[in-house]
Amino acid sequence: MTLNRPALVAYARDSIARGSKSFAFASQLFDRTTRERVWLLYAWCRKCDDMADGQDHGGEMTEVADPASRLQLIRERTAQALDGGATGDPAFDCLGIVARECGLTHKMAEDVIEGFALDAAGWQPRHETDLYRYCFHVAGAVGVMMAVVMGVPPEDDDTLDRACDLGMAFQLANIARDIAEDGRAGRCYIPDDWLAQLDIEPGEHLRPHNRKKLALIGRWLADEAGQYEASARVGAARLPFRARWAVLAAAGIYGDIARKVRAAGEHAWDARIFTSPAEKLRCVASAFRAAVGNAPVAASREGLWTRNAGLL
Repeated sequence: MTLNRPALVAYARDSIARGSKSFAFASQLFDRTTRERVWLLYAWCRKCDDMADGQDHGGEMTEVADPASRLQLIRERTAQALDGGATGDPAFDCLGIVARECGLTHKMAEDVIEGFALDAAGWQPRHETDLYRYCFHVAGAVGVMMAVVMGVPPEDDDTLDRACDLGMAFQLANIARDIAEDGRAGRCYIPDDWLAQLDIEPGEHLRPHNRKKLALIGRWLADEAGQYEASARVGAARLPFRARWAVLAAAGIYGDIARKVRAAGEHAWDARIFTSPAEKLRCVASAFRAAVGNAPVAASREGLWTRNAGLL
């Protein structure tokens, strides 16, 4: 069966528009071919996430009756798509097309799926390194795939590590912003050793009397996000101009979320933090200047969690 690429691109464009306004905004900066491929990959990521969490384009989570079966279905359809078959599900067919065009592998996809497996198992981090491993699977591994879509050779480990860092920065920002929302869904991505360090009992971090301590955790997460963002900006310098511009814009937009959490302190979870259209435009303008100058501030990866070493 021949897959209709234009129809799948249109599906993917709608998926990113509904699922991530920030990423959809930044994706407009890519050249047309790269933009379409980014959309195609996003559509697969979004569908897998929705299937695993019982969501619709990242909306409110609902209870999934049989998470193991959902996870198995994700794996089966992903493998079918990567092997060249039509799956009957447009999101997975999107993956099949972009994988064939860019050389995405089963291992790359499985690294992402492992993040859904952690959530399906009701996992939460005991130690700080567990948090980074989770961030890799749910976002850093996506950064690796996106970098390959943008033309980074699969053997260029240093640049792929930097791309992974951008995904890590995004996820740390998301975790910081969504502490209250995740708590309402029965999830907590704050490491147990962080909670113990602040003398917060498990399951009690959202209690009003712990709000000052929670603000400190929000600051820690935002600071970690900032370190990974700085590293990622170094890797972005190696991308073609338009890809560099788009990546730097996305880094600024998501980075601002982390910075807002840090600045809001105890009030970071009174209402959902977001970046306004005007703020996004400022990030795009700033990213354009940075992409043209292409002289990022030097940032060593020393001390940062690394995808290959971290999975040994």
